[in-house]
Amino acid sequence: MREQYRVGTFDQADLAEDPYEQFARWFADVVRAAGTGVIAEPNAMVVSTAGAGGVPSSRTVLLKGYDRRGFVFFSNHGSRKGRELAANPHVSLLFPWHPIARQVIVGGRAERVPEAETAAYFHSRPHASQVAAWASEQSRVVESRAVLEESYAERAARWPQGSQVPVPPYWGGYRVVAASVEFWQGRENRLHDRLRYVAGGAGGAGGAGGVGEGWAVERLAP
Repeated sequence: MREQYRVGTFDQADLAEDPYEQFARWFADVVRAAGTGVIAEPNAMVVSTAGAGGVPSSRTVLLKGYDRRGFVFFSNHGSRKGRELAANPHVSLLFPWHPIARQVIVGGRAERVPEAETAAYFHSRPHASQVAAWASEQSRVVESRAVLEESYAERAARWPQGSQVPVPPYWGGYRVVAASVEFWQGRENRLHDRLRYVAGGAGGAGGAGGVGEGWAVERLAP
């Protein structure tokens, strides 16, 4: 099972000054592709973590915001990823935009977002999703589907539609502060374009003109 990638190219001369601006450009392309039905969930990303013992785990979550401070997602702090991030804040994000032959890979450290930011996002969610955050002990073994639905029904009765659901004390946001961001563009014959921003550089490394201060750029062999 093999496919030739002929969607486009990725030239170092076209790079933005920092990876967050470059991500914004590619994300806009993905959103446009989603509007035509090519991509189902443009903000879906794979979050990979590892606990103190170094055993990795991965899952798909939704990106809920990004700027020059980092990439934000939300979760139950008691979930497997939450427990692992508490023990080891190093994290990897993967945006698998296969239909347009692109990937973005972020490596960095996760830090919790302020409570006010968590509350603002939590109360923007659908009411049912807010209730579900109370009903499910994420990543814990549950006896049956019936037990889960009963837990949800109890919370839904406590906070009916139209009432304010409090933010669970064990739930909140993480911001991944990037140390590296790789932009991968599929090319023919597996000679893909891979350009990686690395924090701490003086800018312009690897012949990438226009790259801002604080970032170096490397071209990686495919």
